[in-house]
Parts: sequence; C-alpha cells; structure tokens
Amino acid sequence: MPYVYILRCIDQTYYTGYTTDLTRRVDQHNQGIASRYTRGRRPVELVYSEELSTKSLALKREIEIKKLKRPQKEKLIASYT
Repeated sequence: MPYVYILRCIDQTYYTGYTTDLTRRVDQHNQGIASRYTRGRRPVELVYSEELSTKSLALKREIEIKKLKRPQKEKLIASYT
C-alpha cells in the first residue's frame, strides 16, 4: 500500500515523502541513502504516516502536505500521535 509520511529531522525540520514500504524507507533515511535533504539531518524520526488506496492519491496527498505551513504540519502530526 502507498504511504505518505513526515519525518522530524535532528535539526527539528520536517521532511515529507511517499513510499510503499514505510519501515524500509525510514531505515534508508537513517542510513543516509534515501534523500539528500535528510542525509545531513540524521537521525530522523517518523512522526506521521497516512496509508492511501492508490499511488496517485498518495502523490497528491504528499504535495498537499508539502504545501502546508509548519504550524499546520504540527497540527497534523499532533492529530496522529
């Protein structure tokens, strides 16, 4: 299943991404092989994930989340925990 996720980086910034294997992808981020952005901001912590029914919906949701301001992302994360 496709997932959209938010990671909190060591510098307290957020990274939003898409994957079909959430555990593997978070591990890749923490190994420094998933994204240039998170490579220098490790370790990262998964703070939000959302399972969607199709890849298309997941990619659209990823774009929506990336457009959110930080306070809006924090509200979304708070609703998840």
